[in-house]
Amino acid sequence: MKTLVCFGDSLTARHEGKDNPRLTEKLTLQLPSYKVLNAGVSGHTTKDALARIEKDVLASRPDLVTVLFGSNDAAAHKKVALNTYKENMLKITRLIGPDKTLLITPPPVDENLLPNRKNSELAKYADVVRHVAEETGSHFLDFYTHLYSKPNYEELLVGILNDGLHFGEAGYDVLSKLITEKIHEIDSKGERQLD
Repeated sequence: MKTLVCFGDSLTARHEGKDNPRLTEKLTLQLPSYKVLNAGVSGHTTKDALARIEKDVLASRPDLVTVLFGSNDAAAHKKVALNTYKENMLKITRLIGPDKTLLITPPPVDENLLPNRKNSELAKYADVVRHVAEETGSHFLDFYTHLYSKPNYEELLVGILNDGLHFGEAGYDVLSKLITEKIHEIDSKGERQLD
């Protein structure tokens, strides 16, 4: 059985009133050949991520790691500068190994509910994630564009907190489906290379 670690902030960690984090619960059902571990910690930025990557991610010897940070890095009250964010993302990717890293862009927010984060800012962080993926040759998932392009994207962001950032069931359905499709694609490429 392969090991998948979901590495991120509260969007990775949230339970949304259930016993287990929503993301890993959904992925466990959708990816039966993977043992899915959750390494999400609320409020964390890429700076925090680097401080705990050894213990929380690398120690599990994962076959694949989803990396979803940026919502806090882009927040006005935490602000990790774009160039520092990029350096941090590059370090994270190199530590895991680009072939094992699935970089995910931070999702948009409902600005009406969330004054300290702006989509125009988050879009810049999403761009950095894209550049890091291109530069390192790691796997990439553009969650930001996928969600933001939907006319009802604010509705997908409604969770228990309803704060415009922490999404609920609908948002996790979208994210887990995107991750599952991407992992199937990665796995089938790997199998083709083995043939």
